[in-house]
Amino acid sequence: MGTRLRTLIYTFILASWVILASGTRYYENSLNSKELPLPMEEAHLETKKSKRDRFHYTTDHEGTSVFQPADSPEDSVSSPAEGDASDLPTCLLCVCLTGSVYCEEVDPDMTVVPALPKETAYLYARYNKIKKITQKDFGEIVTLKRIDLTGNLITEIEDGAFSKLTLLEELTLAENKLVRLPMLPTKLTSFNANHNHLKTKGVKANAFKKLTKLKSLYLAHNELEAVPMIPESVRILHMQNNNISTVNVDTFCKSNNTYYIRPNLNEIRMDGNPVVLAQYPNSFTCLQSLPIGRYQ
Repeated sequence: MGTRLRTLIYTFILASWVILASGTRYYENSLNSKELPLPMEEAHLETKKSKRDRFHYTTDHEGTSVFQPADSPEDSVSSPAEGDASDLPTCLLCVCLTGSVYCEEVDPDMTVVPALPKETAYLYARYNKIKKITQKDFGEIVTLKRIDLTGNLITEIEDGAFSKLTLLEELTLAENKLVRLPMLPTKLTSFNANHNHLKTKGVKANAFKKLTKLKSLYLAHNELEAVPMIPESVRILHMQNNNISTVNVDTFCKSNNTYYIRPNLNEIRMDGNPVVLAQYPNSFTCLQSLPIGRYQ
């Protein structure tokens, strides 16, 4: 009985040793043949890297951000040269909403009027580096109702640049470098050319005569020496900080009609000019309120 018990004990110990040795050898072989699983954080980073290798981030033609496959044919298309905005689609450079285009402080620099989507009604291209407006810029966009080109470098506007814009109501050319004005659309209700270099010889005396719907006219901070003919419809006239030194009887009123009253024109600013308004009392008899300016 004692001999049999010892045999069983020795057998159990030997079997345990064999099993332990086999397990150790299997573990070592596993290390040599396979990689251990990555920790959770490293696995997450590896997954992101894998996705990044298979996809790249881009923007579609409507300005919406999308993922494109890394081997997409678009990868082979060469990109425009840096600093040249004219080769890029307008709605990639600007914000295009239904009927409106916003191109403000575009980077890279915008030096020409961008090609606009058809049926654009409102264009805001403020604070860029546009230097010239040509006849072709707005020739096919006859739906325009408002154009704002404030804060550019415009020195020239070709005659006829706005001739086809029969629906245009508001035109802003403030803070540019204009010395003359082109022919303006007849349906304008507001025109702003503040802070330019306009001279009297660059603004025809009848430049605004046919604008029978004009209500607001802003010509402040220029180099004008006389007040141009103002349509009867105008309510607000700003001509402060020019070089105006005289005002004649027919500037606002009618010398041949002492009973004439001008009811619409109720805000005139002529401050900052060398003219002493008190020297021309007969020039304001038709107005309901005197111009703002120097009287002594």
